[in-house]
Amino acid sequence: MRVVSSWGRTRRVLHDIVPVPDRSSLAEVVRGTPQPALAFGNGRSYGDVCLNSGHSLWAMRGLDRFIDFDASTGLLACEAGVLLKEVVELALPHGWFLPVTPGTQLATVGGAIANDVHGKNHHRHGTFGENVEQLRLVRTDGMDIECARDVRPEWFAATVGGMGLTGMIASAILRLRRVPGPWIDSQSHAFASLAEFFELSASLSRSAEYNVAWIDCATDANGATRGIFFSGDHAEDGTPASPRADRRLPIDLPFSLVNGWSVKAFNSAYFARHSRASGPTREDYRAFFYPLDNLLEWNRLYGKAGFYQYQCVVPREVESDATQALLRAIARSRQGSFLAVLKTFDDRAPVGLLSFPCAGTTLALDFPNRPGVVDLFRELDAIVAEAGGRVYAAKDASAPRQMFERSFPKLGEFVAYRDPGIASDMSRRLFGH
Repeated sequence: MRVVSSWGRTRRVLHDIVPVPDRSSLAEVVRGTPQPALAFGNGRSYGDVCLNSGHSLWAMRGLDRFIDFDASTGLLACEAGVLLKEVVELALPHGWFLPVTPGTQLATVGGAIANDVHGKNHHRHGTFGENVEQLRLVRTDGMDIECARDVRPEWFAATVGGMGLTGMIASAILRLRRVPGPWIDSQSHAFASLAEFFELSASLSRSAEYNVAWIDCATDANGATRGIFFSGDHAEDGTPASPRADRRLPIDLPFSLVNGWSVKAFNSAYFARHSRASGPTREDYRAFFYPLDNLLEWNRLYGKAGFYQYQCVVPREVESDATQALLRAIARSRQGSFLAVLKTFDDRAPVGLLSFPCAGTTLALDFPNRPGVVDLFRELDAIVAEAGGRVYAAKDASAPRQMFERSFPKLGEFVAYRDPGIASDMSRRLFGH
């Protein structure tokens, strides 16, 4: 037994850790593990989706092998414990890259599938699950399932975005995409209102592959929301990128460095720096996609109490008014955030029954764990629910069951595919078991 926490570190709880050493022993490990159990990758989920308090966790990082890579087609087969970082480091020298990547490359392939992660290019390549050709699922009831969109598609749809609750994802075949090299040509565009953000999003989505905005949630949200819109494309430059040294935050801070004063000071400096930028900048893919990965324990900045991330999406028909209402509520609360991200999703059919994205706007913010923050989340939930939106279960740690049930119309279909021997703190909160 050892203490495990998610990346948000709001809770530290005992788990029975069960190593998963290789594919040949999977059935034996799954059968021999006390239930309920849950697959645990690299612990980069923010909320309680990766926790199973007092019960078993399968330590999936032992499944870290590549099975096959065809450098002529970009098809890569690997075990579920392989990190996205390891996929890129193998494939990029051959001219291949992940079609979709989240904001960290330190998540596992299995975790990316289970949470159907998204990136800055939903309008071009959708979610991570859209680029999975096949996966293998090992269940506690003895079933060993190979599935894809055209092979046992019902299992594929339940597992992509299924939060690890349909079985242990053992391996997958990914379809990578061609790129010229490791460089991104990016550009920043300052805006002074949500209306300007939506104008930039509509315009740049037609011309650039990657689009995302940072917003200053410490400013007046009454129509004067300022921010920086970042756009980017893969550069026609095959020059290798230099190695990048990682930094560490080696201690647990006794208090959070994120407070009203520091957020205001940081946001003012950040806006000033990027609003002065002119013309495109060529940067290493790691700086563009994974700026926080360079500080390996950046979550410790929030102190021992940890932090929450709140991410929601509101439908396109009401995105302007609903987003404005969310930002007003956050500004009133004075629960500011360094990391306030705003971007749009395209109108694409979801791959998974519980996939998060829908056509509209998504807002993601980090909040220190302090009095009043959960009350703020309930206020934000009410705005999202009225708009017909949803919260992202992969990052959530507090949404009530009723909110989740209203958000996902295919939840009833999903329940039939749950593995009876798998559960999580999240499943007990949102499903009752």
